[in-house]
Amino acid sequence: MAVNLSKNGPAVTAAYKEVVDEKANTNWALFTYEGNSNDIRLADKGDGGLEELVEELNSGKVMYAFCRVQDPNSGLPKYVLINWTGEGVNDARKGICANHVSSMANFLKGAHVTINARAEEDVEPEAIMEKVAKASGANYSFHKERSSRFQDSGPQGPVGSVYQKTNAMSEIKKTNKDNFWAQAEKEEEKRRLEERRKAEEERQQLERERKDREAKEAALRDKRDKERASQIEQQKKFQQEAANKEQEKCREEQEEEDQTAQRKAVRRGESVEKANEAASLISQRAVNPRDMFKQRERGITPSDSDVPCAAPASPQPEPDVGDGQSRCEYDEQEAVLQEPSKEEPPAANSYVEEVTYEEPAQVEETNFYEGTEETSDRGSCARALYDYQAADDTEISFDPDEIITGIEMIDDGWWRGFGPDGHFGMFPANYVELI
Repeated sequence: MAVNLSKNGPAVTAAYKEVVDEKANTNWALFTYEGNSNDIRLADKGDGGLEELVEELNSGKVMYAFCRVQDPNSGLPKYVLINWTGEGVNDARKGICANHVSSMANFLKGAHVTINARAEEDVEPEAIMEKVAKASGANYSFHKERSSRFQDSGPQGPVGSVYQKTNAMSEIKKTNKDNFWAQAEKEEEKRRLEERRKAEEERQQLERERKDREAKEAALRDKRDKERASQIEQQKKFQQEAANKEQEKCREEQEEEDQTAQRKAVRRGESVEKANEAASLISQRAVNPRDMFKQRERGITPSDSDVPCAAPASPQPEPDVGDGQSRCEYDEQEAVLQEPSKEEPPAANSYVEEVTYEEPAQVEETNFYEGTEETSDRGSCARALYDYQAADDTEISFDPDEIITGIEMIDDGWWRGFGPDGHFGMFPANYVELI
């Protein structure tokens, strides 16, 4: 943003004119900004010269000073413009105010010397006066020459002739003077060459140091990269080994689960096959034992017509292959056992008649026997050898190796007890073994 000189224009212009006017006592004026704005205002003015002006500069502000001094050579008035930027000014403000220097130089016209100052060393009055003397363009004093011109310097030589006597000494001195300056120029050229050579050597030394430093840094960086790559490779290797171990473990567990499931499936199939055979044997019976047990529980004695021709056989599971007996041998034994049974009906009939004749006594004896057996066997436990599924609510279901508690041995082929689910009912006796 541009500097604003119109807000306080009259006061600023008046102070500037007083400094420019040689008849006025004011010989310096100091300008600054109003706060953080770009409006220029008059900070102070005085007639104490550079010494008084330097004391008013503030290290925390940006200021512009215009001062009238006297040239030490010619005695004429000279004007000095000081662009002051204090060390305490922040960088953002410095950047903004740097664009206002040209505008202030156009406003404060006529400056012979312009000084850009940041510290007190830059505004020493002696240093400023030396710059003014060098900028005057003449190294003589007008007043000194004028005063010495009218002094009595003794008798003067004849006037009116331009002849000068040749002086050998002056000529020699002039020649020596030319030689001296030629020698001085040679020495100056030699000094410049020496400085240039030293600067080149320093530059080359710095370049070598820089290259050595970059080489060391590159080697160190390569070493770090190699170490990091090695660590990453080791970590990947460890992760791969861990993954392989995990996969191997999962594969072993899967194989073990498959084998366990296969064994269970084989055992289950054998149990199902045996259960089916037992169920087929049970279905071949002439009288359902459940009905007989229900009649006994109700206290009803089966009639002659309900009595079976032969004692009901309990379901027998098929022997295992490991029993040392083949299937053919088992069938032969079963056929041998069935042959005598064909001759048993007459004996069974005679037994029925005897039981019918002595029915009351037989019933009492049977009931007494059953009560004694139930009392003595209550609380027995057995482990299931095969699985069995209940046909109705009067039976219980169980799987191999499950425990049946509270067994009542009501028959050689059928018992009653509490199944694994707590249900009380009948089950085949040859499907379990007592514990």
